[in-house]
Amino acid sequence: MENLSSNGNRFRRIPRQSFAANLDLDPLLDENLEQWPHLNELVQCYKTDWIKDENKYGHYDAINPLSFESQIFEGPDTDIETEMHLANARQSKLEDAACDNTPSTSGRQVTDDRFSDVPHSNVSKHFGESPLPAYEPIFDWENERSMVFGKRVPEGQAAQYGSGLKISVKVLSLSFQAGLAEPFYGTICLYNKERREKLSEDFIFRILPTETQEVGSSSESRGIFYLDAPSASVCLLIQLEKPASEDGGVTSSAYSRKEPAHLTEREKQRLQVWSRIMPYRESFAWVIVPLFDNNIGMASGGSASPGSPLAPSISASNSHETTSKSSAKITLDGKPGYSAGSSVVVEVSNLNKVKEGYTEDSLQDPKRKVHKPVKGVLRLEIEKLQAGPIDYDNLSENGSLSNEHVDPMDRVAEVGKFPSNNHKVPQAGHSKWISADGKETQLNGSPAQANPDPSTYVAFDFRTMTRNEPFLQLFHCLYVYPLTVNLSRKKNLFIRVELRKDDADIRRQPLEAMHPREPGASLQKWAHTQVALGTRVASYHDELKVSLPAIWTPSHHLLFTFFHVDLQTKLEAPKPVVIGYAALPLSTLAQLRAEISLPIIRELVQHYLQDSVKERMDYLEDGQSIFRLRLRLCSSLYAISERIRDFFLEYDRHILRTSPPWGSELLEAINSLKNVDSTALLQFLQPILNMLFHLIGNGGETLQVAAFRAMVNILTRVQQESVDEAERNRFLVNYVDYAFDDFAGRQPPVYPGLSTVWGSLARSKAKGYRVGPVYDDVLAMAWFFLELIVKSMTLEQTRLYYLNIPLGEDIPPMQLKEGVFRCIMQLYDCLLTEVHERCKKGLSLAKQLNSSLAFFCYDLLSVVEPRQVFELVSLYLDKFSGICQQVLHDCKLSFLQILCDHDLFVEMPGRDPSDRNYLSSILIQELFLTWDHDDLTQRTKAARILVFLLSKHEFDARYQKPEDKLYIAQLYFPLIGQILDEMPVFYNLNAVEKREVLIVVLQILRNLDDASLIKAWQLNIARTRLFFKLLEECLVLFEHRKPADTMLIGSNSRSPVGDPPASPKYSDRLSPGINHYLTEASRQEVQPPLTPENNHLWQRVNSQLSSPSQPYSLREALAQAQSSRIGASVQALRESLHPILRQKLELWEENLSTAVSLQVLEITEKFSTAAASRGIATDYGKLDCITSIFTSFFSRSQPLAFWKALFPVFYSVFDLHGGTLLARENDRFLKQIAFHLLRLAVFRNDNIRKRAVIGLQILVKSSFSYFAQTARLRVMLTITLSELLSDVQVTQMKSDGTLEESGEAKRLRKSLTEMADEATSQCLLRDCGLSENSLTAIPEKSSENRWSWSDVKYLSESLLLALDASLEHALLASVMNMDRYAAAESFYKLGMAFAPVPDLHIMWLLHLCDAHQEMQSWAEAAECAVAVAGVVMQALVSRNDGVWSSDHVTSLRKICPMVSSEITSEASAAEVEGYGASKVTVDSAVKYLQLANKLFSQAELHHFCANILELVIPVYKSRKAYGQLAKCHTMLTNIYESILEQETSPIPFIDATYYRVGFYGEKFGKLDRKEYVYREPRDVRLGDIMEKLSHIYESRMDGNHTLHIIPDSRQVKADELQQGVCYLQITAVDPVMEDEDLESRRERIFSLSTGSVRARVFDRFLFDTPFTKNGKTQGGLEDQWKRRTVLQTEGSFPALVNRLVVTKSESLEFSPVENAIGMIETRTAALRNELEEPRSSEGDQLPRLQSLQRILQGSVAVQVNSGVLSVCTAFLSGEPATRLRSQELQQLIAALLEFMAVCKRAIRVHFRLIGEEDQEFHTQLVNGFQSLTAELSHYIPAILSEL
Repeated sequence: MENLSSNGNRFRRIPRQSFAANLDLDPLLDENLEQWPHLNELVQCYKTDWIKDENKYGHYDAINPLSFESQIFEGPDTDIETEMHLANARQSKLEDAACDNTPSTSGRQVTDDRFSDVPHSNVSKHFGESPLPAYEPIFDWENERSMVFGKRVPEGQAAQYGSGLKISVKVLSLSFQAGLAEPFYGTICLYNKERREKLSEDFIFRILPTETQEVGSSSESRGIFYLDAPSASVCLLIQLEKPASEDGGVTSSAYSRKEPAHLTEREKQRLQVWSRIMPYRESFAWVIVPLFDNNIGMASGGSASPGSPLAPSISASNSHETTSKSSAKITLDGKPGYSAGSSVVVEVSNLNKVKEGYTEDSLQDPKRKVHKPVKGVLRLEIEKLQAGPIDYDNLSENGSLSNEHVDPMDRVAEVGKFPSNNHKVPQAGHSKWISADGKETQLNGSPAQANPDPSTYVAFDFRTMTRNEPFLQLFHCLYVYPLTVNLSRKKNLFIRVELRKDDADIRRQPLEAMHPREPGASLQKWAHTQVALGTRVASYHDELKVSLPAIWTPSHHLLFTFFHVDLQTKLEAPKPVVIGYAALPLSTLAQLRAEISLPIIRELVQHYLQDSVKERMDYLEDGQSIFRLRLRLCSSLYAISERIRDFFLEYDRHILRTSPPWGSELLEAINSLKNVDSTALLQFLQPILNMLFHLIGNGGETLQVAAFRAMVNILTRVQQESVDEAERNRFLVNYVDYAFDDFAGRQPPVYPGLSTVWGSLARSKAKGYRVGPVYDDVLAMAWFFLELIVKSMTLEQTRLYYLNIPLGEDIPPMQLKEGVFRCIMQLYDCLLTEVHERCKKGLSLAKQLNSSLAFFCYDLLSVVEPRQVFELVSLYLDKFSGICQQVLHDCKLSFLQILCDHDLFVEMPGRDPSDRNYLSSILIQELFLTWDHDDLTQRTKAARILVFLLSKHEFDARYQKPEDKLYIAQLYFPLIGQILDEMPVFYNLNAVEKREVLIVVLQILRNLDDASLIKAWQLNIARTRLFFKLLEECLVLFEHRKPADTMLIGSNSRSPVGDPPASPKYSDRLSPGINHYLTEASRQEVQPPLTPENNHLWQRVNSQLSSPSQPYSLREALAQAQSSRIGASVQALRESLHPILRQKLELWEENLSTAVSLQVLEITEKFSTAAASRGIATDYGKLDCITSIFTSFFSRSQPLAFWKALFPVFYSVFDLHGGTLLARENDRFLKQIAFHLLRLAVFRNDNIRKRAVIGLQILVKSSFSYFAQTARLRVMLTITLSELLSDVQVTQMKSDGTLEESGEAKRLRKSLTEMADEATSQCLLRDCGLSENSLTAIPEKSSENRWSWSDVKYLSESLLLALDASLEHALLASVMNMDRYAAAESFYKLGMAFAPVPDLHIMWLLHLCDAHQEMQSWAEAAECAVAVAGVVMQALVSRNDGVWSSDHVTSLRKICPMVSSEITSEASAAEVEGYGASKVTVDSAVKYLQLANKLFSQAELHHFCANILELVIPVYKSRKAYGQLAKCHTMLTNIYESILEQETSPIPFIDATYYRVGFYGEKFGKLDRKEYVYREPRDVRLGDIMEKLSHIYESRMDGNHTLHIIPDSRQVKADELQQGVCYLQITAVDPVMEDEDLESRRERIFSLSTGSVRARVFDRFLFDTPFTKNGKTQGGLEDQWKRRTVLQTEGSFPALVNRLVVTKSESLEFSPVENAIGMIETRTAALRNELEEPRSSEGDQLPRLQSLQRILQGSVAVQVNSGVLSVCTAFLSGEPATRLRSQELQQLIAALLEFMAVCKRAIRVHFRLIGEEDQEFHTQLVNGFQSLTAELSHYIPAILSEL
């Protein structure tokens, strides 16, 4: 079986080591062991190799932990990507300059390949990494398993040489002041000076004199001593001997004398010669070296001890010149068995010279005389050996293990501390990593040498005999300590000891059984003590070691021979003389006493042991017992307990069939084992168990039961002795795991007999028989028997197949025989019943038994045909079916948890050949059942089990191939089905559990093939919808919010405020296991690294850890946080973490979120493709699954990697389903997508912004492809742009306090421009991973390419218009209240920019309307209301949905020309969800019309009111609303009356005044060099408006600019104006009528134009400016020219705004004579107008008379002759008259004549109208007219004849 391990690697042999290479029984064991079966068992038990089942505790090879990249989560204003790029570039430069090797934490910086825009992924198939590694970044198999209730912990293999501390001692040299001329011998042992007893046997050394040097060097051997624990009273006792001194020769006092200090040459020669002929030795000196203290005085005269080598500090005391040098040797002699402890060299100089012989007891006796100290130094090297942690740092340096990310120590189980020349056994299982290059990195310590080094002597530890531990070594010897011999005469006495077989023949040679005093020699026939020189009472302190025979007879005995030796030099060596003998039979060892005294016989005779012979013998000293000695038996073969010896004896008889067949003595012996004391029982535990198993395996039924019961009793006692309260006592575990070998195949296996006898006991209990307390004990110890049964089966299976299976193949599972299987089944059934019943009583035993049964099945799965094991599992599940009691259900979960952790879980078959994995199917059912359970802890546990299993598969080195992963995903896939079938169960879980379930769902979906996925979507629409609900939950629950987002969230643990959360939560999103890991890591951060769990990260970072900024420990921080009322919030806990840990945590969270998003994206793409082929069940009308997931994607914070991967998918989805996604049903979706794309278009990170542009282009492409136009999309984008602008800050404050456009607005503008930029489009597409012709490619279903860049440009421009309007509006924020004109204009621009969206259009128009009302600009406000009504009316007309027709719209357009026709086409397109529909009703139109009516009447523009009411009346007519109609007509009456009143008023009605304002100066910004016409209320004079405008604009001037007003209305040449001055030119202007002749030279009198009711709508204005051509400012009439300027405005007044820009300006010039003619014609026309105006009735005469009087007085009164006369004097006399052309002259004369004629007519009419009171006035008029005629006749003689 030596190479069992090659087969399936199942068992590992662990070779046994004996204490010393030469310790062997053979010389005395010539008798055949077969005669003594119990001896045979014992020797087998100690000598055979241990056999360890390598698979028992599971075995897990993890892949290398993944390394994570930092994920970049950008906000609108961050560009981390570029910053990191730059930082990396800088970093690489720095690194080139100086290569530093700081350890990288898992937060490795982003490497440059992140910047290639190609989605970055190792596997082409997947978009991103799997989410699971980021969720469980420190997956720790051992740790997770250790959470299982009833977990099995493998015990380290029992230390073969005791435990605890090892001390190695090596004698380096001995030197004396006198010199070293003879050999010295010595012993060293451990000694407890308080209890005055030896703790170990002696280690012997010798020091030989060397010819060349004085200092003697010892042999190279080293003694190893074992210690339980350091203690101040433990020390080394060193005793030195030398050859016995020659009488009269050089005595030992030479070494301590003062003068002469050195030996003379003669003395040296004499010593050398003597030491060669003298074989006997005398004691020379002794010393006690304390190991562990610095300050306890020693008994040697109370002087202080030398500095102890192993004490915490090494100090040399003054009274002795002891110096200790610490030489830090890394390993001694480079042997790998030792840890790198440091050895200490101790120089011992206080050697106490022996004056007289002593026994060890008297050593510290204060009465003893102390001689002078020896002048010499003994140098020792003392080393403390202890199994230390392996140096993992070095492991990672050579590259086979990466320390980049998860530190190796996170995963390696703690390596237990064992003495270093044993194998180190990992605490749990056996962790091995397969590193990337495929080499295996074994983390177990290198095993020590199989055989200890021959130069190392392991001293036997006497406490082995008293410890409560099983013997594991074969040792069988007797230590003999002669103490004193009391003689009446002085003698030089020594004693020879030998072991004899019998006393028959005195001359026969003794047995070779004595251990030699020389190191390394073989066993000898006898051994000597030292010589006690010249003393009557000889005292000895020798230790003589005797090897004993395995079985001794009464005649075996020790024989002591006493010799006297003469120490004088004769011709030959001195001959010893026999003085007497003493004998001690071995049989007395059974009754050992402390000390034995024997008499000394003078002569030996045959049969000297027999009593009859003894009486006749001659004794020294009258037969007194003068020889005292002490014995110490150390044996693992000979039991001191009589009951055990009886049992061994009866066992032998039974096996050899020498006893009567009924074996009652054996039964008695077995039963009496109960009463053996516990130490003895424990020491012989393993052989006794082996023998009892032998009896159970092939004894009769009575014996079997007795043996079984005895065994249960023994086990229970051993278990109770357990010190550490473990459920599985370590000695028993060691027995099962290592020692039990099922008789190495020499006998049939134990398991059938064991299960039968236990089964029968269980059945009789089940039948109701009373089976006594033993039954409960069996249950408590069930784990032991169950594990044993499995090991027995495994060994049998291995032996069966060992020879006949090819090398390298796995051993096939064993099919249990029917009978045995039935028996095990029944036993299992009984045990299950026990679990069930005891659970209900709530006994803890039940849970332990449950775990034992689970482990039993777990173990069986490795050995037996799995389907047989499934029988047991299904039996279990039947017993515990459904949701049972809470405790039972908990047991069931633990059972499944244990079972499913089996190494071969994935490969398990189904129960029927057709089924898949049976275990996984029951696991899924049970877990799902649990989630439906009310118990929170169990739901959490169930979720945890699932995540643990999937993590285990994911990281398992065996299952890394895609097909393996697919197989595993298919195993777990039914779980998703179950969740979808019963979604409420999922929704009922809390967030942590949901995350656990979702991470599993994602992991399954990730590795699933497309066909299975599609199956999941084929059932029905609702189920598909739920599937995507799950994915949405993933996005919600794993979204990565920056820590800032969660700052305000307090402790969200579910526990009430009172008690703090059980374990601190550092992260909501990661696996709960993280919290434990971080707590541990933080704890280590505070303490210095001591334990191996401190991974290398801590050892390196430690220097930075105790930074002053964190003065107190994390524990205190946690305690404080938790004691505060709120409980520690996640955020506070994170803050308390060490920065490196916090960085890791954030890195993991980022990667988790990224992986989840990418995974969901991947599934969505598959779904989209499947939906395109119509092969699945989903709502094809809306595709709500896709829309909801995309909405979710866009609305969450996503990393850069995700955005990079998203757009190719976005393209393909819109390519396949654009029509559906853009349809009206999906308006809401489209709006959200548009909003988010525009939001991304604002991002500072260019990679994201470019992709947003592409996204917008994809929408446009789909719109072209499916609708051939983009009108609706334009509406959508306009709406979303408006929404976005309310979120985004479009302005920012400049340093001088003014506002400017913000970065966001600039980036948005850039994006919208790029969207229509044909030139850069291909480049953009390429960057985003799409093909260059993606946009222009012809869709499959259509034949033509509908993409049109011009349309896109139009779309882009309309959006830019909206952006500009919004921006302008925002920039005005500061002057909004001051500059009302600009404010109104910005509202107007917004209204126009958002015209495509009626709602927004109306909204801004209403804002504008309000602004006008505040300014009391009623006409403008009314226009706004009309415009709003117009929008609504148009929409209704275009829908044929009202009472109006297009004629009505036309009439409305006359009032407000802005009601354009263009909007009509889009009004219908604009009905987007939430927009348009609400306001487009007849009622709302009427409402706005009535508002307009009210406002127009306030502005006194009554004729507009009439037109508006005519539009309202049809509505009321159609509704037969007669009351309203009556109201309307009443209003109409009032309106017409008001109009009449305006018409007939003698003072012409003016509704407003108009001013032209020109702006010159760069400070005016956009207004610079523009002219506007302002419409102001009629009472505003020129001075008012000047004041108003200068007030507005002065506030905008800074120190460098001043404001001037140009006083006249002449033309301004802007280039000639002064720099740094801003000019305003303000001129009153007159509106021009539609039919007015502007060429006419007449002066304009405004009242003339109000002749008839006409709409007061003006878009042209004029003003006249007089000037002279001779440069004078003023001249006579003959020089006075006139310039008439006509201005055309953009749009007409009243408009939606108070000012309109002048678009065209023309001017005419009139010469002086034309001016004159014009002046006269104007007056003529005014009079004629007055005369000819028809009057309705005579009652109207009064106003007519008044106006006539006014005009006549201004024309013919004498005072004002100057008017007409001045014209005559100017042009008709003298020099000017000659300049006039005849035509002009005639025109002038004609005009004058006509004027006079009309005056004459007017005077006549005046006469008719006047009464008495005006007679006098009439007379004046007539006189005036006559004198005027006379004056004129001087210039125009013809006038007299005319008149």
